[in-house]
Amino acid sequence: MISSDKARLRQAWVAVGVMALALVLAVGAYDISSEAGYAGIGPNFLPWLVSAVLAACALAMLWEVRHGGFRGMLPPESDTPMYLPGFVWVSAGMLLNATLLTSIGFILSCTLCYVFAVRGLRNAGAPPEYRLRRWLVDALTGAAIAAPVYWIFTKLLAINLPGLTATGWL
Repeated sequence: MISSDKARLRQAWVAVGVMALALVLAVGAYDISSEAGYAGIGPNFLPWLVSAVLAACALAMLWEVRHGGFRGMLPPESDTPMYLPGFVWVSAGMLLNATLLTSIGFILSCTLCYVFAVRGLRNAGAPPEYRLRRWLVDALTGAAIAAPVYWIFTKLLAINLPGLTATGWL
């Protein structure tokens, strides 16, 4: 199935977006020290690798667009538009996590990210529910996930993550 010109233009924009993301990651990797660490690999290795793989994917996508579009792509099952409020909730959670990580610590910022993401995903499948009990359950669940991750990284693996206190437990 050969895609229409409108669909191919949209597919090209997706490829350009992936390439832009690869470039942003490459700029970030450039600012990370390349000093060799454990096993001779520096901390900038993984960001460079991810950036290179994303760039390769973007080039492959552009090649597909130039040669007939994304073939074998199933047509949309319905004409239902994207659920924008859900997208905003999830995006806000991720941005708040990145912004607040160093000021309120890993556990609280990840809990906040979880609450926002769950809110956006839950509202996408059902009518919005804003009862206080639901918010508290989501916050407790997020903390129950984030706290052990924080403790495993900081206590067992000796990887420094931003905490709220100097004790290393919050």
